[in-house]
Amino acid sequence: MKIHPLITSTDDLTALISRLSTHDFVAVDTEFMRENTYWPELCLIQIASPEEAAAIDPKADGIDLAPLLDLLVDNDAVLKVFHAGGQDLEIIHNLSGKVPFPLFDTQIAAMALGYGEQVGYSSLVESMLGHSLDKGARFTDWSRRPLDKRQIDYAIADVTHLSEIFPKLVKKLIKTGRGDWLDDEMERLADPSSFAFPPEDAWKRLKLPSRNPAVLGRLKALAGWRETEARQKNLPRGRIVKDDTLNDLAAHPPRTQDDLGKVRGLSSGWRSNDIGGRMMAALEKAQPLSDEDLPSREPRRPGLTKDAALVSDLLKLLLKIRAKEAGVAARLIARSDDLEALAAGVRGNLPILNGWRFEEFGRDALDLVEGRLGFATENGKLKMSRIAD
Repeated sequence: MKIHPLITSTDDLTALISRLSTHDFVAVDTEFMRENTYWPELCLIQIASPEEAAAIDPKADGIDLAPLLDLLVDNDAVLKVFHAGGQDLEIIHNLSGKVPFPLFDTQIAAMALGYGEQVGYSSLVESMLGHSLDKGARFTDWSRRPLDKRQIDYAIADVTHLSEIFPKLVKKLIKTGRGDWLDDEMERLADPSSFAFPPEDAWKRLKLPSRNPAVLGRLKALAGWRETEARQKNLPRGRIVKDDTLNDLAAHPPRTQDDLGKVRGLSSGWRSNDIGGRMMAALEKAQPLSDEDLPSREPRRPGLTKDAALVSDLLKLLLKIRAKEAGVAARLIARSDDLEALAAGVRGNLPILNGWRFEEFGRDALDLVEGRLGFATENGKLKMSRIAD
């Protein structure tokens, strides 16, 4: 495989993308920093076909990433391959407003093939290619320039290995007939709504201090204000105001801006500074939540009785057995809340009762819950036993 020098010009990038666009797939990875920012700071993009690989410097003076983004989000003829690509997709969505499609995540594929729960990239490389990754540059500050050859080689190795792993995974998926299993997961991963997060919904991610409509109305206003401030200043949310302080302010709102100096978690400067003024303005505009907007008193899934909780535990044991037999990561088959819902009597809109999940696990799970399947031991080993009508 041909490895190019670091790409720092639009002309070189355009030429590279022109060649990559002739292939069926490209492997993609990014290096970024986000410890001190709201938005992840893109520092390097690595991309490879089966024939060539390169690292692209998005910080290079004058470089235009439009050719790359066109390939990633507008070229449906080329499959984009990532490993655990959630944060990479977030970065691309921030740059373009779109999510790469079609896409393939090797971590999810590896789960379907029995490589374990959320298998790490290093482990997958060792398992499939038989050699270890150089981890010497893991803690590089990718925002600093210049990058030396070792750092660039380390970054490019991620996509060169990925371009080798992908065809091997595809062959195994075809051989096992599990390619279709991944469709729902890849579609979910490519959903742009996962990355479009309006400030007015920020309160829903917080631990709610009460169900009082007035308190929640103030929390909604404060959380939306903080989200906007964090984005505009490109700072982490907690660097503006911490969650606990927001809850305190919503539950015990200050009467005047001068009172902000008495709030735990805020400095005395908030008594008179502009950001304190904007916070008070947000509080003054807050309206109690309507009945329609109030979070439901009922949990998303029915509450479990003691007996149902025991049934849920049995379902988890069954899942462990079936996942081991099938050589699939249990997490890909079912999640705990789905098992709890089945144990509590839910039968509609459960993924485990549809498609391949039903064939691999759901049918037996339903039989267990409804008394047609039980656990037994034979020669000291646990097995499933059908129960006669």
